[in-house]
Amino acid sequence: MSTGILIAIGGAVVVFAVIVALYNALVRGKNMVDEAWSSIDVQLKRRHDLVPNLVSVVRQYASHEKSLFEEVSAARARSLSVQGDVAAQAKAENLLSGALGKLFAIAEAYPELKASENYRQLQQSLATLEDEIQMARRYYNGAAREQNDRVRQFPGNLVAGFFHFAPVAYFELDSSAERAVPDVGAQ
Repeated sequence: MSTGILIAIGGAVVVFAVIVALYNALVRGKNMVDEAWSSIDVQLKRRHDLVPNLVSVVRQYASHEKSLFEEVSAARARSLSVQGDVAAQAKAENLLSGALGKLFAIAEAYPELKASENYRQLQQSLATLEDEIQMARRYYNGAAREQNDRVRQFPGNLVAGFFHFAPVAYFELDSSAERAVPDVGAQ
């Protein structure tokens, strides 16, 4: 074989190896994003399971706040209905956070409710869950950022385009008002 053919074969092997390495990095990145989203999903499910109990306890003390209970229930239902779409899920979770913030504000007006052991336990559980959701959200957004870098940077963008890898949406809050975490700390 001539030297030219060996160089061409060697070049093709190197290009193939680079494409395989980039493809594998994109697959690992997608798997990391999927794993990170799964962590968020688990925490959100735990939160959704806790909300009816919290509403029930507050309803016992503030039964005349019917519109607030309906708002919390509707926000929870909306959040449960948008599985799989990160942007829609983030928006729904933001609405649920706002409704929960209002629920805790109403609870402040009822000292006997704040003194209830059941309410304090639910409040503490929700506070812990909010922290875990924030950690899962940061992990997801970090994995999304890394994957988006792989998808957008050269030469990964060529491989990503060929194999239909797309940038990943971040799990973001819509407004500064929604960025304020509801105060769920035990009083």
